[in-house]
Amino acid sequence: MAAQLLLVDDDARLRALIERYLGEQGFRIHAVANLAGMRRVLSEHHIDLIVLDLMLPDGDGLEACRRLRADGVETPVIMLTAKGDEIDRVVGLELGADDYMAKPVGPRELLARIRARLRRMPPTAGAAPRIGALPVRFGAHELRLDTRQLARDGVALRLTSGEFAVLAALVQHAHRPLTRDHLMNLARGQDHGAFDRSIDVMVSRLRKLIEDDPRQPRYLQTVWGVGYVFVPEGERL
Repeated sequence: MAAQLLLVDDDARLRALIERYLGEQGFRIHAVANLAGMRRVLSEHHIDLIVLDLMLPDGDGLEACRRLRADGVETPVIMLTAKGDEIDRVVGLELGADDYMAKPVGPRELLARIRARLRRMPPTAGAAPRIGALPVRFGAHELRLDTRQLARDGVALRLTSGEFAVLAALVQHAHRPLTRDHLMNLARGQDHGAFDRSIDVMVSRLRKLIEDDPRQPRYLQTVWGVGYVFVPEGERL
């Protein structure tokens, strides 16, 4: 499947140029002019990489990048900005951006950086669950821990590395309720804040992928006062 890119830039001419050029290179492009559009696309699609302008009409790209990382979104981000000062680049990288390009942006160089970033997609950091060879089946789904693939009715579903780690941790502890802290340790290791809420974000996204009704989940169930549990048969606890 073609990689899906999200381009967030309020410069209509630049947006159209990059969208056309990257589309011709085989990427699927979602192009929006503001942060509201970015949030909408991220809620509706799996995005492999974000090209994000620094200055937008409804907010700051650096702050948006920081919030993405705080929410557990690991999607690579390439920042675009008219500012070329070293301090701006440093701040952007420290807040979670993976790369930084000053405008005017050359489409060929941007393409090269996108391809390089996608090739370097790292595995999930931390104490990722141990991988097994046999597929795990629940409902119409099949999860292969060895190849890190999830399919529904034989059709592959896209998972980020973080989403896979959380789902794998729950699956490998089926019927056992896991606290958010324990689940975070299993999926991402010990390096996280005591009040990190990104697990809730990951579970919400996974429910949208695998549940018939995410508001009434059958497989990824909430255990009130504890955390989450994977119930492969879809029974209610």
